[in-house]
Amino acid sequence: MATTDSKTYWRSPELGAGQTVTLLQGELRYFESGSGETLVFVHGLLVNANLWRKVVPTLSKDHHCIVLDLPFGSHEIPMPNAELDPHGMADLIADAIEALDLDNVTLVGNDSGGALSQMVATRRSERIARLVLTSCDAFDNFPPAMFKPLLMTARIPGGLLALATSLRPGPPRQLPLAFGWLTKRPLDRDASDSYVLPVATSSAVRADVRRFLLTANPSYTIEAAGHLGEFEKPALIAFSREDRFFPNEHAERLATILPDARLEWVEDARTFSMEDNPARVAELVAGFVRETAQDSVSARAV
Repeated sequence: MATTDSKTYWRSPELGAGQTVTLLQGELRYFESGSGETLVFVHGLLVNANLWRKVVPTLSKDHHCIVLDLPFGSHEIPMPNAELDPHGMADLIADAIEALDLDNVTLVGNDSGGALSQMVATRRSERIARLVLTSCDAFDNFPPAMFKPLLMTARIPGGLLALATSLRPGPPRQLPLAFGWLTKRPLDRDASDSYVLPVATSSAVRADVRRFLLTANPSYTIEAAGHLGEFEKPALIAFSREDRFFPNEHAERLATILPDARLEWVEDARTFSMEDNPARVAELVAGFVRETAQDSVSARAV
């Protein structure tokens, strides 16, 4: 029988070898596999590296995959001394990329992790070669209106604990305010346990995510959007056609604002397209990296 800790902090072996990197903010867990062009994967709020477990095995055959495990409420290693407002979280990503000495990175973000990826691309892009945004917060939609009550809950003493405790049984996790509208099909129990149990069992984890929730607001994504036109490197917008939180018109706006962007749709998927349609996500990312890498080589040859 699995212990509580093994369920709480389980990470799929498909993510690769688990390691930690020491940053000024504290210890950050990450997972590494494969070789080739480097892909760095960024998850969002109240999930962890497991979000990418279904795409990494395919992509790691030809790419160097780094999957970050960020202090977004489903993490194992608390970061009590870190600045965890949205800019601080974006800096954490950029600092990890620098500490791991990664260059020519393809940054792949989802959900609130996609918002952070926009901030990295517009504030600290020196090591970023390409940007991939799957369905994510953008413009004035940070966080989406459906999740505004979560921000209010974070302001109430004991509110996050009460919410997380209510999600410990399986069925409530399918409610819209939980994971119900983020995927078309229920999450694997191992993955959803790893998302819910850390915030339900660790006061330090709750303190981390609370610092983010108390500061998240649209000013951050509006600021990033104002600078996306300055990011002239290749970008892929791969939004889910049936997303319930991130509108299709935002995908179209992002593709218009970014100077070198292409827009692709992921069918039969909601926000967590890497759960619903991992084969399509892997195909789009691999094709985008391959084609833009070839373009770069051709440009240097001229």
